[in-house]
Amino acid sequence: MSDRSRKVVIVGGVAGGMSAATRLRRLDEQAEIVVFERSWYVSFANCGLPYHVGGVIEDRQALLLQTPESLGRRFGIDVRVGHEVVAIDRAAKLVTVRNLNTDRVTTESYDTLVLSPGASPFVPDIPGKERALTLRNIADVDEMVAAVARKPHTAVVIGGGFIGVELAENLQRRGIDVTIIELADQILPPLDPEMAAYVAQDLVDNGIDVVTGSQATVIGEDTVTLASGEQIPADLVVMSIGVRPDSHLAADAGLDVNPRGGIVVDEFQRTSDPDIFAVGDAAEKRDALTGDAAMVPLAQTANRHGRLVADVIAGRRTTSKPVLGTAIVGVFDLMAASVGWNEKRLRAAGRHYRAIHAHPGSHAGYYPGAETLHLKLLVDADTDEILGAQAIGKDGADKRIDVIATAMRGGLKGADLADLELAYAPQFGSAKDPINMLGFIDDNVVNGQSELVQWHEVEAAQRAGTPLIDVRTPGEFRRGHIPGSINLPVDELRDRLDEVPHGEVLITCQVGLRGHVAERILRQAGHHVRNLTGGYQTWSTATRPIARPAWSETPAEVEAAR
Repeated sequence: MSDRSRKVVIVGGVAGGMSAATRLRRLDEQAEIVVFERSWYVSFANCGLPYHVGGVIEDRQALLLQTPESLGRRFGIDVRVGHEVVAIDRAAKLVTVRNLNTDRVTTESYDTLVLSPGASPFVPDIPGKERALTLRNIADVDEMVAAVARKPHTAVVIGGGFIGVELAENLQRRGIDVTIIELADQILPPLDPEMAAYVAQDLVDNGIDVVTGSQATVIGEDTVTLASGEQIPADLVVMSIGVRPDSHLAADAGLDVNPRGGIVVDEFQRTSDPDIFAVGDAAEKRDALTGDAAMVPLAQTANRHGRLVADVIAGRRTTSKPVLGTAIVGVFDLMAASVGWNEKRLRAAGRHYRAIHAHPGSHAGYYPGAETLHLKLLVDADTDEILGAQAIGKDGADKRIDVIATAMRGGLKGADLADLELAYAPQFGSAKDPINMLGFIDDNVVNGQSELVQWHEVEAAQRAGTPLIDVRTPGEFRRGHIPGSINLPVDELRDRLDEVPHGEVLITCQVGLRGHVAERILRQAGHHVRNLTGGYQTWSTATRPIARPAWSETPAEVEAAR
């Protein structure tokens, strides 16, 4: 039963806040709903901002999903833009609000308060930081579009995460020479290095320079200086290192805030004050694998939790689910998607896991247009619980990650993927879908029919004296192989068993399939065998440096290479 005297004040009018406001109105026609938004826009499409910079989304208005006027007409919500909530008086149940047009300060009472202040871009304190642009809201995108209109020749994007990569691509589409500078040894931190390497190479192939393991220390008038002393030309500088929860309002009011700045909430999104809720990028979430507090600044989660809070306020008993962190980014002609934990995080946590790589086609190979997918599945080595996955490809990476995310939410095991009944026609998939193939490989391991070795374990195994047998054809072997490996083609293996060294052996092929055939032959001949998951394809991608395209070399570099 709704409380007809209820007054709900919402701080922040983008994803989480506006989802809460509109859902609450649909549940309760009598509630008074007031939304304060410090910027001049509400309900805008944050995720579309880089594509407006690049001209892919030409019409700026397309980013503005609603206006205060349209929300007032349809939902009867009092939306006040250009109003910043600067303090909360929990005892009096009042918020202090500054009108940014007039600088007038007033107070507003509430029965229930919803905090959805979002997050702010992190800008490190380095000389020249004031010249760096960020991209978080409509004002930011307007400033960046204006900067691009001045036709800069060069740009540096500091930070190789999802937004940084998207911005680099879109700036390059405007004819700007772009360099990405990333402090870590790889771009796209949610991916593991051998998977991120595909994206880095694609960026370089499309004319973007990628500099990893380097830190920007000074932003000059037309350069960015690295810790090494190298200077990168930069008419335009974009800071895209990450975001921090904008939780100072909550902290100042005495609400519990975690060490990372996230507003502490329970399963109902209630803060430490039962009359105050928090959603969106500023609120902590629960990690699906551990149940620990996590910060996941994703739009889907913000929207879902905004809706959930409205349900709780209206009297429905519903709780938030732990988050998997499913995400995807488009990079020129590639998709890069992930869900759950990556291998780096599992290793750091000491988790006993199993990693599986596969490189199937996006659909049936005999139907034109099939593209290679690069898939990685991570499961618990003891329970077979799915812990995470990554997918890279020109076609089909999105739906495979979505299937795995759904399987994780449903509690399926890795081997259960073999039994998923997925839509098949040759132009859309395969009779053995790539997801099924991951399940087949995992099922073989679970049932003791296969044992895997990782690309990063090969060198240590070889140093310990374990021989590596490459079962590809001699022609493939000549075109590239792991140093120290022995070439015994799988089709000749049964007749050449006497050439297989005694004791444990490692097997590799191109992607792992022929390696498994060889593994079964040798296991049944009495050998202890481990198959390199993902084969030479995974090993070579992980271990080779990013190749610059020939057209990017200067005449002096070409001459020096002769």
